[in-house]
Amino acid sequence: MIHLFRFLSHWPLRALHALGAGLGWLVWWLSPGYRRQFRANVAQAGLAFESARPAIGEAGRFVAELPKLWMRPPGESCLGNVRIEGKGHANAAFARGKGVIFFGPHCGSFELGPQALAELYGPITAIYRPARKPWLARLELLARSRPGLAVVPASLSGIRQMFRTLKSNQAVALLTDQVPPDGQGLWAPFFGKPAYTMTLAARLALQSGAVVLPVSCERLAQGQGYFLKIWPPLAALDSLPKSELLPAVTIINQAIEAIVMSQPGQYLWGYARYKQPRQPHADEGAP
Repeated sequence: MIHLFRFLSHWPLRALHALGAGLGWLVWWLSPGYRRQFRANVAQAGLAFESARPAIGEAGRFVAELPKLWMRPPGESCLGNVRIEGKGHANAAFARGKGVIFFGPHCGSFELGPQALAELYGPITAIYRPARKPWLARLELLARSRPGLAVVPASLSGIRQMFRTLKSNQAVALLTDQVPPDGQGLWAPFFGKPAYTMTLAARLALQSGAVVLPVSCERLAQGQGYFLKIWPPLAALDSLPKSELLPAVTIINQAIEAIVMSQPGQYLWGYARYKQPRQPHADEGAP
């Protein structure tokens, strides 16, 4: 599989995206359950199906672009075809001296986002959950560990590392729209329906005083590259007491909703966002 990834990494981005679009539609037609979940989530967000329809192909494009993103030589920049907006928000955030929390949803090229941010503002520490398949977990760790970008597992040790990172006025990055294990989240509204939502970003912000910046990384048409946007900080978090987790989580969910609504054709609508949380493994936990 790694040899296949290396082979595909030499393809032009436009060709990979064309291949991926076909893959996305193949999965759509072969999986009735995926179609039901996709349509239900789109309806819950109050969108017409046609607004989200491009996300079917975009899901496949996400998979197809991974070889190019993961197999990129360590010394090669990823910013050559990335248009950036909102750098002033990040510069002002670092000037406060309490660290920065970059976060976003599973929308667009969320694998490229941390790599680009690391080149701009590294060192950055990103948290992730290793894949269940050993070969894929090894590939993920190898591909995501880059100059200026450290990846840590979603465990107590990883969470402690993120707090140390913020204390040093550095940045952390995480995706906040996935369902965490039981005990590591709260039920908070997401598009008008309770969704079990991770509290990690809120805890990091409330306990450290770090600035919280939403980030999106939109995939441009015809393989032309990407548009990385750093959104304004979530200033409403600054006035919350450290114990007010639910309001903080709700504010973060609202920011995720805004990003999704700005590019509904690139969100992973097929994810079971409203499912019950699983039981955590022994090495997982909240701070």
